[in-house]
Amino acid sequence: MIVFFATDVHGSDVCWKKFINAGKYYRSEVLILGGDMTGKAIIPFIKLKDGFHFDFMENKQILQSEEEVSQAEKMIADKGYYPVRFTPEEIDYYREHPEEREALFTQKALKRLEDWLAFAESKLKDTGIKVFVCPGNDDMFEIDGLLNQSPYIISAEGQAFDLDENCQLISTGWCNPTPWNTFREESDSKLLERLEKMLPLVRDFRRLICNFHGPPYKSGLDDAPELDENLRPKFAGQSLVPVGSKAVRDFIYRHQPMLGLFGHIHEARGTQRLKKTIGINPGSSYEQGLLQGALIEINKKGVRNYLLTSG
Repeated sequence: MIVFFATDVHGSDVCWKKFINAGKYYRSEVLILGGDMTGKAIIPFIKLKDGFHFDFMENKQILQSEEEVSQAEKMIADKGYYPVRFTPEEIDYYREHPEEREALFTQKALKRLEDWLAFAESKLKDTGIKVFVCPGNDDMFEIDGLLNQSPYIISAEGQAFDLDENCQLISTGWCNPTPWNTFREESDSKLLERLEKMLPLVRDFRRLICNFHGPPYKSGLDDAPELDENLRPKFAGQSLVPVGSKAVRDFIYRHQPMLGLFGHIHEARGTQRLKKTIGINPGSSYEQGLLQGALIEINKKGVRNYLLTSG
């Protein structure tokens, strides 16, 4: 069995399409997405007399033709953000009404996910490829209902699934606390309770894959730039500290599953031996439109081979 794993696509149109197409490309029977599906921000395109004004990553432009605007919107969507056209009056309104701004963001995130599910259906129909996704800490709870309606995407949170006659998958997108107070984060004690609720579902830990969004603490798969009191990286991001979950570490080291698939910390791309468990964090470069992943071959004895991919 060939498994392809990726994570943290954060709204990137092109990364989602690469993920779905990875099944045929790598001849994988199983695709697993490890969380953080939605994007992080709306990018305004403001209609003025001389064209659409937009400012992205300190790059200010004025676009005059519909073709220019459409190309810029695609670029923004591929980087994981939500382009929206506004009049100056609409911009003023949303600045003054944060609750309406939040509702608009949710609307755009759900619309993109709807488009993604339609794309998945067009590519996966009649292929037999199984696709498991698990919303991560940055994902609003509204997306769960959409995922549960899809006939081709399996929402895996808190459940166990048979990947073949021997191999099982369990998943959670919840993680330990972050500085940003995201949707699906909780204390390590509560997270451990969440993980242990799945224990009765497990037949054999030697044939178990754990798809946990948060990596284990001090595993080498959880090193992130150290932040100052303003949540800015210290020493130009060169000072790294472990930020993973002690609950996940405890679970992995006690039960020693065959394979641990992690994400969340984009910079911590790599593989590690966690006693008998093979741990993988493929990292994320979604803003560059680059899908980082892991290709894993599993046979009757366990993990036969694994390779980090990028494309």
